[in-house]
Parts: sequence; structure tokens; C-alpha cells
Amino acid sequence: MSPEGEDEEVERWLRNFVLSHAKRESPRVEATVDAEGARARGSYGIRLRCGDVCLPPQAEPSMALPFAEVAEGRGRMAWCEALAARVTAMARELVEVGRGKRSSA
Repeated sequence: MSPEGEDEEVERWLRNFVLSHAKRESPRVEATVDAEGARARGSYGIRLRCGDVCLPPQAEPSMALPFAEVAEGRGRMAWCEALAARVTAMARELVEVGRGKRSSA
């Protein structure tokens, strides 16, 4: 597979993975995986949205994952489980914030 084809496959895998784990918390949660511009072939930016609320907020950097980490990690169960836990926790927090159930820290 060409490097460009691999880039597309890794990005597609990551989009599907993030979206499927986010939607397990709520079907209203949407996921974006940014791989354009300065990120092209270097890293991916992940952000979840539910209605008007985003995590991380738009004013903050998105959750970044280096291309090489995703390309290698997608074949390792422990890495996938750790990423799934991060995405699920973000989605859960997003749904709670959307419902106005902010917890105080």
C-alpha cells in the first residue's frame, strides 16, 4: 500500500473507531478527526460535539494523536482499549455538560 493509501486507511480507521466509541455514550455525540493542513501526515486532532457543546472546547487544542502512534497502535489491543477509554470518558463528560450536570472539582 502506498504511503498516501496508508494515510487514508489510518485516518478512516481512526474516524470510525472514535465515532463508534463516542456514540456508545449517546447517539447524539458527533466526532471530528482533523487530518488537514498542518496536521497532514503528522498527527490527528480529535474533538467531540453534542449540540452546541464541544470537548475539548473550540478555544482549546483538540486531543492530538501522532500518525505513527495511530498507525502502529491500531493493531494492539491494549492501545485500542486505552484510546476507547479516553474517547468514552470524553463523550460521557460531554453528555453530562450538555445536560447541565457539571461536577465541581
